[in-house]
Amino acid sequence: QLVESGGGSVQAGGSLILSCAAGRYTYKRNCMGWFRQRPGKDREGVAVLWIGGATTSYADSVKGRFIITRDKAKDLVYLQMNDLRPEDTAMYYCAAGDTCGTFRGVVDMTRPDWGQGTQVTVS
Repeated sequence: QLVESGGGSVQAGGSLILSCAAGRYTYKRNCMGWFRQRPGKDREGVAVLWIGGATTSYADSVKGRFIITRDKAKDLVYLQMNDLRPEDTAMYYCAAGDTCGTFRGVVDMTRPDWGQGTQVTVS
């Protein structure tokens, strides 16, 4: 089970750190990542991480502002979000999958399992 935490409300320019308790997923899947669904839009990839090699991929809209990391000892995956903008307002989902990266310019993951999501609101 993937369990997200750390969402909330923040003013534009602020920061938040999302956490995902990944548990057994870090041993059975190759990739972890964060996706989001903004109001009225489809779910989109934000940042993904290959567990073995720590290779990361980011959506263009968050490059330079968001950082995905993993705490191996605690089986946690984080999304550090800086310089937040109103357009970052979304439900953020943690995901675990088989492969991940940027495919045709889009951050994506194969065979993802999803967490329940955590809401981020930027005003």
